[in-house]
Amino acid sequence: MERVCFLLRVRPDRLDEYRERHAAVWPDMLDALRETGWRNYSLFLRDDGLLVGYLETDDFEAAQRGMEDTDVNARWQGSMAEFFELPGGERPDTGFTRLDEVFHLA
Repeated sequence: MERVCFLLRVRPDRLDEYRERHAAVWPDMLDALRETGWRNYSLFLRDDGLLVGYLETDDFEAAQRGMEDTDVNARWQGSMAEFFELPGGERPDTGFTRLDEVFHLA
């Protein structure tokens, strides 16, 4: 199993709306995440816009490819892109910074 942690930055003027959107994630988006291997997926948001994501999956690259092949992911990423500070117009699901795991207590 792979544990994946990543960082993104949400625009500070959009934090409340970002939280609202994630309180009501589309059911077909949730289904797609589950079906493509995203498990134990959490997002943590700091008041300055720092977003930390964590998930567990058997193969992160395969999980990302699986989501890339879904229509719902394209719609979700398109609707969420305006919330992020992303260099070069990247999408939120590809423009994040992945962190290296340096310690894990099982």
